[in-house]
Parts: sequence; structure tokens; C-alpha cells
Amino acid sequence: MKITFLGAANTVTGSNYLITTDKYKFLIDCGQFQGSKEIEKLNFKEFNFSPSEIDFLILTHAHLDHSGRIPKLVKEGFHNKIYCTRPTVDLCDILLKDSGHIHEMETELENKKRKKAGLEEISPLYTVEDAEISMQYFNPIPYDEIININRDIKLRLKDAGHLLGSAIIELWITENNTEKKLVFSGDLGTKDRPLLKNPNYITETDYLIIESTYGNRVHENASERISKLVNIILNTIKENGNVIIPSFAVGRTQEIIYELNKYNESQENSNIFSNIPIYIDSPLAISATEIFKEHINYLDEETRNYILRGKDPLDFKNLKFTHSIIESKKINVDSNPKIIISASGMCEAGRIKYHLKNNLWKENSSIIFVGYQAEGTLGREIQNGAKTVKIFDENINVNAKIYSIESFSGHADMNDLIKWIGHFNKMPKKTFIVHGEKDSTANLSNLIKENFKLDTIIPNLNESFEI
Repeated sequence: MKITFLGAANTVTGSNYLITTDKYKFLIDCGQFQGSKEIEKLNFKEFNFSPSEIDFLILTHAHLDHSGRIPKLVKEGFHNKIYCTRPTVDLCDILLKDSGHIHEMETELENKKRKKAGLEEISPLYTVEDAEISMQYFNPIPYDEIININRDIKLRLKDAGHLLGSAIIELWITENNTEKKLVFSGDLGTKDRPLLKNPNYITETDYLIIESTYGNRVHENASERISKLVNIILNTIKENGNVIIPSFAVGRTQEIIYELNKYNESQENSNIFSNIPIYIDSPLAISATEIFKEHINYLDEETRNYILRGKDPLDFKNLKFTHSIIESKKINVDSNPKIIISASGMCEAGRIKYHLKNNLWKENSSIIFVGYQAEGTLGREIQNGAKTVKIFDENINVNAKIYSIESFSGHADMNDLIKWIGHFNKMPKKTFIVHGEKDSTANLSNLIKENFKLDTIIPNLNESFEI
């Protein structure tokens, strides 16, 4: 059996792993590369395999860095089952179509420039129609049930606690009359996150592939994140400024809504936000919020009890959802202080760029990062202290106050990851460390060796290993 690391190797994007046995070829994830223009060029390269030869695909969760090249895969010949949870199917349905729309729009703008320069036109990575076609191959399965994919491969999905429907993958593969077990952590969440259940622990495996996004960092205390967020908001509002929160439309936005709602409802803080308009300016986030409400059984006990009491945890009086571009533009015309939560979370596309353009130069405004900012993104540039950034070909001074609250991240930190590995009764023979930048993977590798004396491998892009 061979595993080839075709993405998320020494980087956090483009998750894609090819497993080749004596009889089958299948994929774990087929994600989009996100970040700098150089990194995103990888999306347009040919796959290192023939899509038509892939027997099936297992998808850990809906985020585009894990699912975003599925329409390209289907367009180029893959026509077999995609195994994932039901919420992942529903979230991919909106995410992939939205991604297709963005690819179409960006290609249209690029072709206008190319036409003026006398250059040949290009095609989008995929279209909305391509995304729609790909959805027919999604095959939802529940958590915790062992599924016989074929005579030689069994699959079970466990809750990863990272996103609604996110999964840890357990695989039992029989080859030459010998069964081996592989575990893919997927993206692991943190304990006691809003809305979601805690990540499941796995007790045994022969080989482990584990993420390392925050493999060299410890998140601040989760119980303090809401008070930190509230203090930033209130201090900014006192200065008559706006609070801009670049947020992933699927997952992070819903958690922030829930946290603000819960804080606002607590007795000692009653109605503290009642006069501050909070805008969710992302059609994708609005659609995702409805999907969260449809899957109550996948939410944690606290949230389910809240809903069963007849309350809506993802809506409150001064929360405003803006659907149209006209509504979005009106937000920046209004001079009153406000909170704007908008996508994309790394500031690379979408309405957030307009809000940054209108607020970065204002000394009384605040920008709050609540998620990972990949190398080469506008969000990372601002987070790293850039004094000037370019948005829509215009240089914008960064005078606003810049904050990061990492405990809102959907990823486990290095302590969480070590604790998760510590629950194995049967430790892996080899541990592959993926989905992290070089410092993160190296640090997690050292921690695993120190704590468990395990053999670790940090694969390079396109590297293969016999197991």
C-alpha cells in the first residue's frame, strides 16, 4: 500500500492524499490551494493521477481547502462515490457553487485585461454548473457506523469537532490477507467550542496522518475570548469606530453569532449590545447559518437545549443579515458605529475587501482576526503589521487597530493535539504530520517524539511512502 501527499504537505491548504493498494486507488479530500498567486496556480495543474481511475473519495469536511477541487476532479473524469457526513453534503452544496461563481467572476475580469493586452483568454478552474454536477456523487453516511466500501476496505467517520459534520477518518484496509488500520485526523477542533461537540478520541491505529495547523502554538484561554472580543468592541464603539471581523462564512461566523448572543443574554450583561447593529454581510454565511439550524442533532448539548426551549441561538434583535450588494454598500454609507462580520476569512475575496478598504485607514476602527491567516493572503499581511496594503489596485494605509483572537480558531493547538494522540492505546507505527507550515510541523514532530517516542514523518508535496 502506498500513500502520496498531493496537498497540505508543509502548507495548510490543498488537502489531498492518494492511497494506492494492490486493487484500488482512492482519495482523502480534494482541496483547493489558497494563499498567494503562486500557491493558487497549483489548482490549475493536472492531477498526479487519472481522475477516472479513482475508485472513491472520502471527504473530511466542507471547507474549500479540503473540498474545493472536487468539481475539477469530476469535470476531468471522476464519477464515483464521495463519502462524507450529511452536513458536509449540504455545506458543500453552497460552498462549491459559491466557489464556482467566484472562479467565473475572477476569470471574466482577468480575460478583460488579457483581451486589452492581446493575450489568449483563459477558462475558470470550474463553474457553478460544474459544482452542481459534482454534487450528484456525494454519498452521505452517519458518524460511528462501519461502512463496507468493498470487500477489502471498511470506513468509519467520527466527529472531529472542527466544523458542522467534520470527520476523523478510520480506515481498515486488507491487502495480501493482512489488515492495516489508517487514521486521518482531518482538521481537529478544540474542546468546548460553541455549537459543536468535542472531538472524538481514537484508541488504536497502525498509521496516523495528523494535522498541525497550530502545532507550535497554544491558544489563549477559551473562556476569556468573549470578554476580549467584547472589550475590543466596546472600546471601538466608544471612539465612534467600526469593528470589522473577517470571518469564514461557514463555521466561524455562526460561532461568533452564538457567542455574542449568549453574552448579551447573560443577566449581568443584559442588552449590552442592544444599540449596536451587527451586520452579517455574506450571502454564503447566511445560507450556512440556515444549514446549522437544520442539523440540530450534530450540535452540542447546550445548543440543542437552547433550541428546544424555543430560542434561536443564531439570531437576535440587532443582528442584521444583508443579502444584496445594495444592502452591503449601504453599510459603509452609514456613519454610525457598527460591527461588520464578513467573508472571506483570509480577506482574499468577497465583501470583506470592501469593508477593509473603507475602514483600514481609520484610526478609530478595529480589525479582529478570529481564524488562521495563510501565508500570502491579505489577512496575513495585515496581521503581520503591514503599514500599507493594496486592495483593488489601490494603496490603503493601515491605521486601524489590529487584533487576533486565536482561541476562536477551529483548529486544535499543540497541547490539544498531543492530548488527542495520548488517547491511543495502540500507538501508530508511523505518524505523518500534515496541514501545517514548516515551523508548526517541525514543532509537533518534536513534541510527539518527546511525549510518545513515536516515529514521525513530515512529507513533502508529491512525496510517496510505502506502508
